[in-house]
Amino acid sequence: MATADSIAATAAPEREATPGTLTITEELARLQGMTVGDLKQAFARLFGEEARSGNRQWLIKRIAWRIQANAEGDLSERARRRALELADDADLRMKAPCVSRSSKKGTTPVLDATRPLPAMRDERLPTPGNVLTRVYKGKTIIVTVRTNGLEYEGTTYRSLSAVARAVTGTHWNGYHFFGLRRSTDSTTDGRDK
Repeated sequence: MATADSIAATAAPEREATPGTLTITEELARLQGMTVGDLKQAFARLFGEEARSGNRQWLIKRIAWRIQANAEGDLSERARRRALELADDADLRMKAPCVSRSSKKGTTPVLDATRPLPAMRDERLPTPGNVLTRVYKGKTIIVTVRTNGLEYEGTTYRSLSAVARAVTGTHWNGYHFFGLRRSTDSTTDGRDK
């Protein structure tokens, strides 16, 4: 069985297979037979820090990447800088791309990554510029609806639930807290059915 010492020791730059040494392929194959404890030790030796995960497959992938990077060479400094530039310039999605309607049943769906995500606005939320008020424990809560969120006491929040949490200190459904209902909801006392 491979040990963490043997894997870490053999993770040197690429070399010809000589008696007593392993090729990269053999080193990677040996990882599969190692215990989680051995993998964590190998990770600590290769990365210089303790592994935060005990997930065997994650450890194997990270160690295999480091072995290959040590043997074949890591990214150049220029490539690292370019990757950082691209990551800074990228418009990161908060949700997965929509599935194209043109994909046929039984085929792999086509993801449309070029179409912008639709603005999802709940019909219960008033239009920007409106003010929501509620009395809570004798204090009047005033929230202004903005295009980029909800403003309460000079702070912008992403949701009514976040505002309700800031006010009460506990989780609330923001629409229930402010008494906003769908037009088809006939209850007016603010309690669930």
